[in-house]
Order: sequence, then C-alpha cells, then structure tokens
Amino acid sequence: AVARLGGHGVDLGFAAEVEAAARAALAQAKAGRALDTNVEFYTAILLDSLKIPRNGFTPVFAAARIAGWTAHAIEQQRTGRLLRPGSIYLGPMPD
Repeated sequence: AVARLGGHGVDLGFAAEVEAAARAALAQAKAGRALDTNVEFYTAILLDSLKIPRNGFTPVFAAARIAGWTAHAIEQQRTGRLLRPGSIYLGPMPD
C-alpha cells in the first residue's frame, strides 16, 4: 500500500532492513518461538504516506483498538479479575 501511494518521503528499503534485523533479533532471543513483526511495524510509514500529521498517529492507533480494550474491560468487570500479562524487566535499574 505504501509503495502504491508513492511513499511520501519514506525509505521502504531502510524499513525492510530494520524489519529483517528485528526478526533476526527475535529469532535469536526467543529461539523456537514463531515471533515476527506485527502490522504496527509499518503503520507509521503508511500513515505518513497518507499524509496524516504525526501528532495524529497515536489517536489513529488508539481508535483502532478501542473495541478490544472495551472487550477486555467488560471481561475484567464480569470476572472480577484484572488481566495482567506477565513480564520481567531486564533493563538497568534506575538511579
């Protein structure tokens, strides 16, 4: 889609290189898991090609997810249990 729109100042080759590096890093860090970049990887490039102002990227992202967020909120209210994905912070400790 971005290529058909003319790319509006976008270097698709560079984006493809970044995606390849991300996929390689995911394959190394999570060997044996089928992890890949998702649709959001190219969303900013597409929105830029559509000449959406950059301060509009976040609202477009949020609008696309409101139904899912609402479904999670309803499920949490119905079950009385908060949904919290597991995660472990691996970065440096703050000062």
